[in-house]
Amino acid sequence: MRNTAKITTAVLAAGALTLGLTACGSEEASGSADTSGPLVVAASPVPHAEILTYVKDNLAKDADLDLQVKEFTDYVLPNTATQDGSVGANYFQNQPYLDDFNKKNGTDIVPVVTVHLEPLGLYSSKIKKADELKSGATVAVPNDTVNEARALKLLDANGIITLKDGAGNDATPKDIAKNPKNLKFKELEAAQTPRSLDDVDAAVINGNYAIESDLKPSEDALVLESAKDNPYGNFLAVKKGNEDDPRVKKLAKLLTSPEVKKFIADKYAGSVVASF
Repeated sequence: MRNTAKITTAVLAAGALTLGLTACGSEEASGSADTSGPLVVAASPVPHAEILTYVKDNLAKDADLDLQVKEFTDYVLPNTATQDGSVGANYFQNQPYLDDFNKKNGTDIVPVVTVHLEPLGLYSSKIKKADELKSGATVAVPNDTVNEARALKLLDANGIITLKDGAGNDATPKDIAKNPKNLKFKELEAAQTPRSLDDVDAAVINGNYAIESDLKPSEDALVLESAKDNPYGNFLAVKKGNEDDPRVKKLAKLLTSPEVKKFIADKYAGSVVASF
């Protein structure tokens, strides 16, 4: 991707170390970031970095915004980099995930503006309909707290399983009340779920990873999350105290512009849905 730096999982250990150090130093003034340079934004490759790159190439110059995009292939490093100031903002996550991350890691990252939704879906390379799942079938689900619960809620909403009353954003297979097909669940890192399709009977896959793997959620998903009243919209986020950074305000305005809404609709054809 043009003018886009890629961060790989080779720096995971360094990121974890950085998080530990910054958590201890979280009492530093959060509003001390230098706002004179470019705004560096951490993002998942698809669709987040693609949307940011569209803004960079088509809208940022007229808004006098120097925007740089860094791609991260996991759901941890974008937040650790935002917390320690390696990047000025990130764009990859939803509110339940951020709430869980802040609670577990002692970080203080906050949302700025919600941009889009990527519906979560159930996919398979072995069956064409969800009701073709056989007794004892194996279903891969993301292993992080929020996305695993979200996956189970998707299966519950489509009558494949029934969750216990009150199962929330930390639900696990232990919270299943009824499992008529005796499904087995394989918990994997979210990024690995598309690669598991040849090894399992079906997999619940996050929208961004589905698109990266050349799946079309609006066409290929056996069941797909509804966009109506969905709490999992993805947003631009910053470390608390940096919400008033003029660069962040400019980007927030551009990300919710008519031009970006049209770009999302044209490029993703319903697999990604604008939230504004």
